[in-house]
Amino acid sequence: MRPLKLWGLRRLLSFQRGRAATRFDYNKDLELFSYKKRLPLFSLLYFERFLKVNKLYQFTAIAISSSVVKGGASLRSPGTDATNRRVSYFFDSSIGEYYYGQGHLMKPHRIRVAHNLILNYNLHRKMEIIQPFSATKEEIGWFHSGTMWSFSSARDSGGSIGAAAKLNRNEADIAINWAGGLHHAKKSEASGFCYVNDIVLGILELLKVHKQYVDNGLEDVEKDYRPEDIVDFRELLVTNYCFFNMLIVVVQRVLYVDIDVHHGDGVEEAFYTTDWVMTVSFHKFGDFFPGTGHVKDIGASTGKYYALNAPLNNGIDDGSFRSLFRPVIQKVMGVYQPEAVVLQCGVDSLAGDRLGVFNLSVKGHADCIRFLRSFNVPLMMLGGGGYTVKNVARCWCYKTAVAVGVEPDNNLPYNEFYEYFAPDYILYHESLPMKNENLPSELERIKNTLLEQLSRLPHVPSVSFQVTPSVTVVLEKEDENMDQRPKPGIQMGQDYDTDDEEKSNNGKFSNYYNYFNNEK
Repeated sequence: MRPLKLWGLRRLLSFQRGRAATRFDYNKDLELFSYKKRLPLFSLLYFERFLKVNKLYQFTAIAISSSVVKGGASLRSPGTDATNRRVSYFFDSSIGEYYYGQGHLMKPHRIRVAHNLILNYNLHRKMEIIQPFSATKEEIGWFHSGTMWSFSSARDSGGSIGAAAKLNRNEADIAINWAGGLHHAKKSEASGFCYVNDIVLGILELLKVHKQYVDNGLEDVEKDYRPEDIVDFRELLVTNYCFFNMLIVVVQRVLYVDIDVHHGDGVEEAFYTTDWVMTVSFHKFGDFFPGTGHVKDIGASTGKYYALNAPLNNGIDDGSFRSLFRPVIQKVMGVYQPEAVVLQCGVDSLAGDRLGVFNLSVKGHADCIRFLRSFNVPLMMLGGGGYTVKNVARCWCYKTAVAVGVEPDNNLPYNEFYEYFAPDYILYHESLPMKNENLPSELERIKNTLLEQLSRLPHVPSVSFQVTPSVTVVLEKEDENMDQRPKPGIQMGQDYDTDDEEKSNNGKFSNYYNYFNNEK
């Protein structure tokens, strides 16, 4: 047994073995680790390299050995935009039973309309449909205070947590939950029709895993690993590396992209001080809710430069949005190298939305999915805003088709809500004749500002090698007839019989550490 001297490794994690914990002295300059066999020369060279880098507290992507790793959630498709995707689609058949009251702009019924289109386009034959259980109070408590739990929010959040678990277990390449995407909710308060931030809960679920076992010629490399060897996640706020019988566990980096017309303030605030999650938001800025998301809001502490904001003006169209979105996301994917992407697909940025002020078409909106899909990174697609029911249904149906690799016919098939789409009965909602107040020079300035911000990042941020909590089991209800429309219920206010959507109705920091106290 030959010891390997590791110089300069100051920050080592502590493993918990039941209640008794063995801790290393962070101040020691020398630690001795013993291995069953001598490490290959290739591994030693890289070992020495990141020990030197570790002294500077800056890190780059490092291959520990040339061995093949197992685990992770990489996509099966080798091409840049191949159609072979395993898609999991979360839908709660009771979603149409509740609404927020007469005249309220947020109508959960829109999800049922979108689902009905998806069924009639036969997209369900190309993906797995899952009806999730509601999130528990414990799961919502990962981020929120105990007073934030409610039945409706638990129902919406369960799908997002389940979608993240599907990606974690490598059981899907793309996971969809159109009932999610409620990006305004804060730790202890509701905001902007959002009562629980299912996005934060889903991202916290994603951060729990991606275990990669590296075999450097050691025998029975997993034999000494025990489920009780769980690290205290509060230790992960500092950068550290650890090697325990060559069991290497990588905490993944998650990219959050928000294309809702409103700034994703709740998600940004939750991860404002960490580099585990990069948030990128393209939104209307100025005298517009929630009034946050200035281009100079870039994150703080460890998360400095990991929050990107693209503040936009009224009337942005497909071409202008694409000219900004694609270069920024291309640079983000190259610099940050996320291991999972969460896309908030709020469609209040579509042309003609009752609250939105953008001018995107259905295809222009879905181009964001097409582009992110081409990177072959596990993708979670969530809903969000959208207050013109027929356009919400059109857009989410088309985005589902893009996810499974299908180009649907523009002429709508007959469906339960066919009359909603009068008088044209088509899928592809186009942009409207509306002035684009986003000057090319201003968009170029925003793009250059964001690209410069990204250039200040190390190529890959600090990555912690950890033993992580067990993955949440995706609970599924028994199969139900999802085509059978339930009787409407009341969330608050009075019941209603018909959808009145098309009637005119004009009208920083959050402590998320309590998540780590609830180890699964």
